[in-house]
Amino acid sequence: MASIRASNVVPSSFPSSSSRCRREIMTVRATINMPKLRNGSSLSLPKLTTIGLVEELQLRSGYKNTTTTQFEKLSPSPKASDPMAIEKLYAIMEAVADRVEMHKNIGEQRNNWNNLLLTSINSITLTASLMTGVAAMGAGGAPLVALKLSSTLLYLAATGMLLVTNKIQPSQLAEEQRNAARWFKQLYEEIHTTVSIGAPNSNDVKEATAKVIALDRAYPLPLLGVMLKKFPKAVEPAVWWAPLQNRKTKGLGGRNNGNGWNGELEGEMREIVTVLNRKDKEDYLRLGKKALKLNKALAISGPLLTALAAFGSAFAGHGPWAVVLGVVAGALSTVVNAIEHGGQVGMVFEMYRSNAGFFELMQESIESNLEEREGERRENGELFEMKVALQLGRSLSELRDLTASSSIKGEANHEFASKLF
Repeated sequence: MASIRASNVVPSSFPSSSSRCRREIMTVRATINMPKLRNGSSLSLPKLTTIGLVEELQLRSGYKNTTTTQFEKLSPSPKASDPMAIEKLYAIMEAVADRVEMHKNIGEQRNNWNNLLLTSINSITLTASLMTGVAAMGAGGAPLVALKLSSTLLYLAATGMLLVTNKIQPSQLAEEQRNAARWFKQLYEEIHTTVSIGAPNSNDVKEATAKVIALDRAYPLPLLGVMLKKFPKAVEPAVWWAPLQNRKTKGLGGRNNGNGWNGELEGEMREIVTVLNRKDKEDYLRLGKKALKLNKALAISGPLLTALAAFGSAFAGHGPWAVVLGVVAGALSTVVNAIEHGGQVGMVFEMYRSNAGFFELMQESIESNLEEREGERRENGELFEMKVALQLGRSLSELRDLTASSSIKGEANHEFASKLF
């Protein structure tokens, strides 16, 4: 073994008055003692290995020092958006937002029409009926003539107002505007999504423009000339969409073979179309026909009763039949008007048409995807299935249970596809 001994000698103090620094005197004494080696023996030292830092890290981490060169196929960069298409879509969004506000305001206005006309007509009718009864109790002379004339004029005014009100159906007009505001708002969100996560092009602009024009035609604002028929000969689903185009969802089309579609999913979609056509849409069309018949009967009965009441009030004092006709017909007219416009039968009819149209749109959307032979041109299957389930108010498992039950029971299955309405 070797030992090292060292001693330091340091001065204990330095005079403060000295102008120069003195050197430290350090004495180092070292003694090295080495072990004596025997004759013929040699000193063996451990071998030192020189290794690089990279190799050492590789050995510690367990990776071999191998060099491989691998070329990976880079995915193509997403298609750049067309700046002009984006500007046009923003312009369409502004127009759609304006239409949403416009239809919302007009819908509120026409709902106020319904309330004001209902209150005014019933007030006029009840006043005329009361005046007819008072005229029958009078002795005669000028007061009788004044009461008879006033009640007759009020009944005639109520008849004219009822004819106009029943023709335009304010409650149905308000429902049309509410539906228009709803679909325009949905279109606004669709365009916003396309601009946000997609790569808009000229086809997106054409499609958005076609949807706006289709909605304008389906829900016109003017009352004269282009107003929707309130008493159509045949009840058909409301149509507010442009012809559907087969377009796959951007960013999802190439993830897997078939674009998320397989034979099982196609079978499920066909069963859903069958259930929608057999149960949901058919049921709402049936209810729409009943609402239309009731509305027609009420629309004819109201003005007819007020006209009969006007005839009876004009002949008040010439017999009991005139007084009975004038008073009773006026009271019945008030009841009929309250049922028709207070119950908003026209709005109910339009709601049934709109619901049937909603299922018609779903049916066309599913069929347009199924008719497309190439899976890549369809909308992504998984996303499309989720959309259908949400629109019907079901989870994916409930949707599959519905299709399984429908395929087994067939027409004996009485379950509706939609759980929302």
